[in-house]
Amino acid sequence: MAEHEAPKAESIMEKIADKIHHHDSSSDSDDDKPAPSSLKSKIYRLFGRDKPVHKVLGGGKPADILLWRDKKISATVLGTVTAVWALFEIFEYHLLSLICHLLMLTITVLFLWSNASTFINKAPPKIPDVRIPEGPVLEIASALKYEINRGLASLREIASGKDLKKFLAVIAGLWIFSILGSCCNFLTLFYICFVMLHTLPVLYEKYEDQVDAFAEKAMIEIKKQYIVFDAKVLSKIPRGPLKDKKAA
Repeated sequence: MAEHEAPKAESIMEKIADKIHHHDSSSDSDDDKPAPSSLKSKIYRLFGRDKPVHKVLGGGKPADILLWRDKKISATVLGTVTAVWALFEIFEYHLLSLICHLLMLTITVLFLWSNASTFINKAPPKIPDVRIPEGPVLEIASALKYEINRGLASLREIASGKDLKKFLAVIAGLWIFSILGSCCNFLTLFYICFVMLHTLPVLYEKYEDQVDAFAEKAMIEIKKQYIVFDAKVLSKIPRGPLKDKKAA
């Protein structure tokens, strides 16, 4: 009996050992596989974003309009701005004339409606008491103040000479805007930016993988060119003894 039990015990121990070895090998193979999160983190995103485009644009109704979630509202907004731009640029309408004509039309319609109601035995129209609320105006003013102060702080930091890349990028951007400003007036430039804001985000959201891949290649090439420019030009610019004074 003891001789029959010994082989059984050995076979059971061998099975247990095989199972343990199989479990260890499978766990090692699982450890070797990269986690999905690490794979996602390696994907290059334009401007280093880590959120969806909808969240980057602030979310809510404005982001829905810019990304054409509601096509009717987005088309209405874009059509209205296009009509205003066409009035001022193509038909050479003036802002003061437009405001006066709109007020004249509104007052005339309400006046005629109020007088005609006595002849047709209907109640006169209730003209609403339109007033600008204080809360939204203060919120807009506060938001503008915050953005302007942040922009001024960024300009001060760039002008301090701490980051050469930002300095060159800002100078190049301002130079491009100056060229655009000499080619068209402010209203046309604002309209172009508005149209781009209503087209580029939705196109980017649709083709973000292709755009991000192209942007990654472009950034690698720009960094290579910057290294060459730094070696040939920037490194030869004499620097003042600011660091030596600070060290002393």
